[in-house]
Amino acid sequence: MSASDDGSICQWKRDGEPVGKPLDNDGEGIASMEVSPDESMVVCGSADGRLRLWNIKEGSMIGDPWEGHDGTVRSLDWSPKALEIASGSEDGTIRRWNPDTGRQIAPPIKISHGWVFTVKYSPQGDKFISGGGDGAICVWSRDGKLLIEIKEHDFGVTSLCWSKDGAHIFSGSFDDTIRKWRAIDGKELVVLRGHATSVRSLCLTPNERHIVSASDDFSVRIWDLKINQAVGDPLLHDDQIFAVAMSPDGKYIISAGLDNKIYVWSLEAALERHQVGVQCTLLFSYPFLIVLFV
Repeated sequence: MSASDDGSICQWKRDGEPVGKPLDNDGEGIASMEVSPDESMVVCGSADGRLRLWNIKEGSMIGDPWEGHDGTVRSLDWSPKALEIASGSEDGTIRRWNPDTGRQIAPPIKISHGWVFTVKYSPQGDKFISGGGDGAICVWSRDGKLLIEIKEHDFGVTSLCWSKDGAHIFSGSFDDTIRKWRAIDGKELVVLRGHATSVRSLCLTPNERHIVSASDDFSVRIWDLKINQAVGDPLLHDDQIFAVAMSPDGKYIISAGLDNKIYVWSLEAALERHQVGVQCTLLFSYPFLIVLFV
């Protein structure tokens, strides 16, 4: 599934064949998107500050757009049981929503670090994290209490993900690094360096052996978390890469960016340096900003 500046949400087979008709986001460019845990719905955030919820199978919007943010919605995440959705915006707030009603379930959290680039619920659903413009990572309790604030990145935090057990947090930043943290106290455990410029997106492989990163240096890198080093050759686009995702079976990486292309890569072939392992390339007239495997 992909979302674009042209306001469309598209579904694809792995070989590049489209599935059904694109969803039309009222012409509003899409800045964030997240699929529900049961893969029945997708929520998207736009430059107009509104959220829209869609029924994927029916291809129809559910209810009216949700209003509350005063700036572009940069990040979205569903809680593990789909009881709520968190959104982060350029207006410097985190808001949480009831997906059944489209209403906010708590007062907005006003953060101190400028734009909110990323929000992620823990796998257990008992807390969530946010990353913002000044390089801070905040760990919040379910009721919105600040538990930990980590200030080690030199520039803004663009992407966050959790380990499955909730014990570790991984972050990507405009400071060109990927870092691993202990979630309970924010202790820095690992710093991965290798990208020439900003890291835009991260995802863990299902077995958590590797983490995959996408960067403004036009490359996707694969990192072995046992040796804490990049492995295989960089997977290259022709421009900045804004999004990267893994297939649920851990076999494929998908990436998209400003070159108007979506690539599907074989992880195994990339690790073994077999002609970079490209499985499929899709070309478009608008840049794709978000990609998800469903």
